[in-house]
Amino acid sequence: MKTKSHVGFTLAGVLVGVLSGGLIALAEERRPERRPAPPPFQAHPAGAHPRGPTVRSHPVRVLAPRAVEHGRTGWTHWQHPDFQRPAYYWDWPHVHTVTCTAEDSYGDQYPVSEAAPPGFGVESMTGVEDDALDRCYSESGNDSTCVLLSCTHI
Repeated sequence: MKTKSHVGFTLAGVLVGVLSGGLIALAEERRPERRPAPPPFQAHPAGAHPRGPTVRSHPVRVLAPRAVEHGRTGWTHWQHPDFQRPAYYWDWPHVHTVTCTAEDSYGDQYPVSEAAPPGFGVESMTGVEDDALDRCYSESGNDSTCVLLSCTHI
């Protein structure tokens, strides 16, 4: 037979469990996207691609790179469409600066450079890629066709 204290204790346990689950779900929603490790690198066959170049040549204008501190770019975050993000095979402990470039529909390119502090790794690349896309979208007058071209490092 359960007493009032047992019922109260059980009810409190259920309430704590429900609240904990809600807080965990909320925390997971705000967690930055974790990128899986890329598969092992395999070089492509020698020679030109059998269907020709994957990017057709077109006129481009490359704007001056903007050096920014991550999280303090001044551009509004663009809720861009999802896309397949590149896999980076870099020697992460020796990366000092990362530059990502996005391009709008007119061929204008928007490079963004960010310092890579100790601990910077592949999981940090989503932020730099998004900063380049944010700059492109913002400075192109909200061109919704902005795409990520590439990222490089020194």
